[in-house]
Amino acid sequence: MHEAKTHLSKLGERAWQGEEIVIARDGEPYLYLLPYRGAAKPRRPGGWEGRVWMAPDFDKTPQDVIDAFEGEGSDEPV
Repeated sequence: MHEAKTHLSKLGERAWQGEEIVIARDGEPYLYLLPYRGAAKPRRPGGWEGRVWMAPDFDKTPQDVIDAFEGEGSDEPV
């Protein structure tokens, strides 16, 4: 940990270059150093409206699947 404090700027540069930086404390992994890429943009509800189509029977379970769960019909896997 002390070494990481001393060389934090160099470790930060290495993280920005894509290197995986793990800081240890008492010989055990303690921190994972990642570059800050900025906050994610907040999503608006309805952002995909008009772009996605869903079948009217999307949530209707087919009868053969129901039968399989109930142990009826063929012994073949569904």
